Amino acid sequence: QVQLVESGGGLVQAGGSLRLTCAASTRTFTRHTMGWFRQAPGKEREFVGGISTGGARTSYEDSVKGRFIISRDNTKNTVYLQMNNLKPEDTAVYYCAGRTGESLRQNWYDYAYWGQGTQVTVSS
Repeated sequence: QVQLVESGGGLVQAGGSLRLTCAASTRTFTRHTMGWFRQAPGKEREFVGGISTGGARTSYEDSVKGRFIISRDNTKNTVYLQMNNLKPEDTAVYYCAGRTGESLRQNWYDYAYWGQGTQVTVSS
């Protein structure tokens, strides 16, 4: 079982930055591909980005490419989402998710483990 806890959300003005952190409680963190998803009110949960087990490969949703960066520190069982040049349309609850294996997936149902979410609000 993998438990994930996100932190770092908050209120920021457009153009600002936030860094989200996801701490995983598991002895097998290096076996898990990690992803970030977000869900705005009235909308479906959408893929933001993912990172492979060793951190060498990343994948991003088109609207965040060039603005968001995913990284992980396997010595700390932690994955990060650095969000730069934030826009009001980035406002959502952000979730950390994990799945066993190497494949980077973009569908939420491919991930077995989820955090509780952290709110990100970007004001215009």
